Amino acid sequence: MAALGEDLLGVVNKLQDLVFNTIGNDSLDLPQIVVVGSQSSGKSSVLENIVGRDFLPRGSGIVTRRPLILQLINLPSERQDKPDDHEVHVPHTPASVAGQDEWGEFNHIPSQRFYDFQQVKREIENETTRIAGSNKGINRQPINLKIYSPHVLSLTLVDLPGLTKVPIGDQPTDIEKQTRNLIAEYIAKPNSIILAVSPANVDIVNSEALKLARHVDPTGRRTIGVLTKIDLMDHGTNALDILSGRVYPLKLGFIGVVNRSQQDIQSNKPMSDALGSEREFFRMHPAYRNIAPRCGTQFLAKTLNTTLMSHIREKLPDIKARLNTLMGQTQQELASYGTDSFTGKEHRGSLILSLMTRFATSFISSIDGTSSEISTKDLCGGARIYYIFNSVFGNSLDTIDPTQNLSALDIRTAIRNSTGPRPSLFVPELAFDLLVKPQIKLLEIPSQRCVELVYEELIKICHTCGSTELSRYPRLQGKLIEVVSDLLRERLGPASGYVESLISIQRAYINTNHPNFLGAAAAMSGVMQDKSEREKRAAALDEKRKRDAKRKKELNGINGADTQEDGEEEEHTTTSVLPTRTMAKTKDGRSMSPAVGRDGHRLTHSVNAPNGVPAGGGGRDSFLNYFFGKENGGLPINAQLPGQSAAGQLTGTGSRHVSQNLEPSITASFRRPDTQRPLSVPEPPEEFDYDSIGFPHDSAPNSAPALTEREALETELIRRLISSYFNIVRESIADQVPKAVMHLLVNHSKDVVQNRLVSELYREALFEELLYEDDAIKSEREKCEKLLNTYREAARIVGEVL
Repeated sequence: MAALGEDLLGVVNKLQDLVFNTIGNDSLDLPQIVVVGSQSSGKSSVLENIVGRDFLPRGSGIVTRRPLILQLINLPSERQDKPDDHEVHVPHTPASVAGQDEWGEFNHIPSQRFYDFQQVKREIENETTRIAGSNKGINRQPINLKIYSPHVLSLTLVDLPGLTKVPIGDQPTDIEKQTRNLIAEYIAKPNSIILAVSPANVDIVNSEALKLARHVDPTGRRTIGVLTKIDLMDHGTNALDILSGRVYPLKLGFIGVVNRSQQDIQSNKPMSDALGSEREFFRMHPAYRNIAPRCGTQFLAKTLNTTLMSHIREKLPDIKARLNTLMGQTQQELASYGTDSFTGKEHRGSLILSLMTRFATSFISSIDGTSSEISTKDLCGGARIYYIFNSVFGNSLDTIDPTQNLSALDIRTAIRNSTGPRPSLFVPELAFDLLVKPQIKLLEIPSQRCVELVYEELIKICHTCGSTELSRYPRLQGKLIEVVSDLLRERLGPASGYVESLISIQRAYINTNHPNFLGAAAAMSGVMQDKSEREKRAAALDEKRKRDAKRKKELNGINGADTQEDGEEEEHTTTSVLPTRTMAKTKDGRSMSPAVGRDGHRLTHSVNAPNGVPAGGGGRDSFLNYFFGKENGGLPINAQLPGQSAAGQLTGTGSRHVSQNLEPSITASFRRPDTQRPLSVPEPPEEFDYDSIGFPHDSAPNSAPALTEREALETELIRRLISSYFNIVRESIADQVPKAVMHLLVNHSKDVVQNRLVSELYREALFEELLYEDDAIKSEREKCEKLLNTYREAARIVGEVL
């Protein structure tokens, strides 16, 4: 059993050397004993007793400022060569003789042996200062020390800095936190055995070592308690209850030891004498006499050796499984960097062709959404293109108001310019064409921006298509991106030109026969219906205001005369709110309206219908009335109708009534003779009510003449027709532009990217330049290869005993 235990510990030592010398201690959790204790608790003295040599630095404050990984390796003596001798060796006994069969080695000086252990002590101090500095701070980088001796048991121990509470000197203010974190990092590993050192002359409930151990090992399955300074306890007290496990139970128990005193250290008392004194203390003390065989440094060393061997035997299968996992992960990482076996001159062409194919496949799969490296955080690739089409481009089209940049005066000017010198009976269609084409042009900017966004997204995709293997060759990767970027730039022109043609096509022919187009009749019907509703609301509002005013006057005791005036006001209000054609006020200069006379005022009729209500008002005005000049049969306003008096009064009740404020046509205004008698005396025109037909006041600035009622209706009609046709074109552009971009830019690039890469880069003269390997990637690959070899060697070492 002892031979098997030595073999197991030898395996762990080999693994430890392999791991520390190559990859560090973090990658593989190996079984080891971690010594934990507060400052000046006797940790270093316990380790020196186990080794049998005085080799650790001593002093005030924190002396151990870096983890010390101590590997004790037992060298077989001559008497051990007998096949029947299987005894486990113990530390220095009085029969031990110091000589050249003991030495120490440091991993940072692998070729040098230290036979003088005072030199070992000085080297530990120098190495600590070199890394951790001289300010009493700590550092997590360990020092590896091997001690070869026939007088030691094979063990692996880790000496950690002692716990401290108050920083002294120039120590960091968070020295306690740093120390606790460092200790927790080692004892939290499941394969570590915790050696918790506590002084016996301090109450056990205040032990910092046991507190930390319990935090990571609450059941105490892998914690060994060590009580030091038992000989310094007060007279009349003992630690028998603690050593027996009745105070703080641990599965591996407590072991009491007696270290050298400070006087013994200063007087250089031999270690063998100190161990003899320890044995004599436990054998002669009345409290510990019965448990003396289970106390002392020799029993502690045997216990640690036995516990570590069984722990190694238990954890070795897990270590082997862990090594297999690490080998698989490292092989995958190495495969991503590529191997040197495929980079010979005879394989250069095949390698470049393979990398080109992978790049093109990655580019296509990123667009199609079939890539294995799809991000779960942000939209990318084809999903981003869809987002551009659906959200960015679609929303930009929806935000365009087709008539926002057209004022009422702009529309009226277009109507007048499209009629020329002729009077218009209908709204001219040419005015609609003149106004709608510039509005369709507004769709070109967001359409071109859509093309640019898709192009930019494709450029981003080609920059993210590189793999780890391709990153080995930065020049090849740069050339691949350059070729694909040139291809996309070539396709940007045709795609942008075609989108521009789509807008030009829509402007080239205005199809008013489109089934979804509103049409003049439907638009006019809507205008008249809206006008009627507004007038009804205005009449209702005036009626309410009138009733309120009348009620207020009644409450104030208004007399009959006041009531008479109120009736007249009511009649005047009723007349004003009916859908009559009010006259526009001309402030500066002559009005450009067709119904303006030479004197700058509108011509009005004094003809009133029966009951004082203007004839032909509002609701009874038909569609033809408004678009045939608002006169009877399109006749001039100055022509006398049958049954009309010279004063412009109707003589028959059955005759057709002419509205009081109907404006004359353009024809009448130009053909009116100078000798014509005016129909009525012009009265001050009323200001046009914009709110009654839904136009903002700022559409008619002070410097421009106001709109007549006919002009306002024509303007609203044109506005509705423009909106209707613009919506049709907008839907068409929203559908055609994404299709054009996909066909001319995206799909075409996917189809020809492989051929373009091969035709541009697959040339033997470029192979050497393109396959220039990046030094950083080369270094990473070599590191990965070394790591894989280390894991393989570790698996081989473990396989020797499993």
